[in-house]
Amino acid sequence: MPDWTGYRAALAADFALLRDAGEDPTATVPTCPGWTLDDLRRHVAHVYLHKVAGMDPAGPPETWPPDLSGEATGPLLDRSYAALTADFERLTPETATPTWYEPDQTVGFWIRRMALETAVHRADAELAAGTPVTPVGDALALDGADEVLRIMLAWGSVKYEEFREADLPTIEVRSGGRSWFVRPTTRGVVIDEDGEAATTVEAAPADMLMWLWRRAGDEVLTVTGDPAGVAVLRGLMKDATE
Repeated sequence: MPDWTGYRAALAADFALLRDAGEDPTATVPTCPGWTLDDLRRHVAHVYLHKVAGMDPAGPPETWPPDLSGEATGPLLDRSYAALTADFERLTPETATPTWYEPDQTVGFWIRRMALETAVHRADAELAAGTPVTPVGDALALDGADEVLRIMLAWGSVKYEEFREADLPTIEVRSGGRSWFVRPTTRGVVIDEDGEAATTVEAAPADMLMWLWRRAGDEVLTVTGDPAGVAVLRGLMKDATE
């Protein structure tokens, strides 16, 4: 059973950190080349409003995004978050709504996705501000690793016929007592729950989530087996998360 209360609590906490990180809106975001902290916050506001529009019973607007250039970033971010969380209060996680992930067409998909989206962008904001990055809690971090591997990487590679490789050796991603065996094939990336791997990469849950989303360097990993597998997995994750 998904922890909807936990997702909502994480979303609230990370939103507050993202909103208040740093005093200089022109600070560059090292993990989002070309963006300032102000650009990052406006991006998050647009993401929230896009989800609100998608959950509207009348259906999403024909054109997106709307022109929000006349609205200051702080009020825009607050307004978008208020609208998003109001929808999450109004609707149940089981309520049907369009999503880009065909197997899950429910509000619950967006509750989980927005909690994880906000956690990653909160880390971006802290990196821009030059403050220590607040670790993501183990449960949310492991759930986020599962999401990015199974949905963005594996499902995306089959659905969109992207970043398909030759049949390559399996890479085990290990964290917090869980393992994902990543098997790149010409038909797409397959994620198995067990198996044998040529390379194993291991990290604490928060570090692993940030590495998979390319917010942390290889120094957070412990690698066993063939080190070439690290570059293969890094390349796959770059394609999956861009």
